[in-house]
Amino acid sequence: ASEYERVQDLADLLSDSEETALLEKLDELCKRQKMEIVVLTTNTLEGLTPRDYADDVYDYCDFGYGESRDGALLLISMEDNDWYISTHGYGITVFTDAGIQYIGEQIKKDLSDGDFSEAFDTFAGLCDDFITRARNDSPYDSHNLPKEPLSLIWIPISIVVGVYLSFIIVGNMKAKLKTVRFQAAAGNYIKNGSLNVTESRDLFLYNTVTCTEKPKNDSSSGSSTHTSPSGSIHGGGGGKF
Repeated sequence: ASEYERVQDLADLLSDSEETALLEKLDELCKRQKMEIVVLTTNTLEGLTPRDYADDVYDYCDFGYGESRDGALLLISMEDNDWYISTHGYGITVFTDAGIQYIGEQIKKDLSDGDFSEAFDTFAGLCDDFITRARNDSPYDSHNLPKEPLSLIWIPISIVVGVYLSFIIVGNMKAKLKTVRFQAAAGNYIKNGSLNVTESRDLFLYNTVTCTEKPKNDSSSGSSTHTSPSGSIHGGGGGKF
């Protein structure tokens, strides 16, 4: 495979058909979003840190879209079960530090289970979503990360619990009404001497309060950057699986 292909499966984690399907997906994503997305796997980091290895491959293979070489590279190292996402150009803006950790959390289980094809497919889909979000609104960050979908199993559970609680509440209310009998006049419901008005006054029932949100000082927002061994500015982050 050419060093310029967007799938570099040096650790041979994918079948031929899986690699072809992923490459086609990343090629389409690059052309449509004008952003380079690369997946790299390896069995050894050759003594480098995951960050330096990922940055070097991105730089020396000349990855990146356009003059700013916009893009992101996902490194999977089987040597010590590391994952790392290296970003460059506009990719530094798209993939914030919090966003990178979020993506890592979404793919970590599949990586640990050895389902690499599913992990890379999820990665590509999230990259597509993150790029669209950054271009049309503002990048995903610590305060606005995507909400994880509710598992379908909770829908029937919620219905059963709701019905059960409603039966308990209604049954309890009915039990308290067993001694009540219908009366023809409203006055019959009042005990003699139970109502004695001795004082009246005006009360203000409503009040208007204006609240202004205090700006949040979140030092974890945005993207941190560093200089790669080749002298290029990168963002990125990673972890273990």
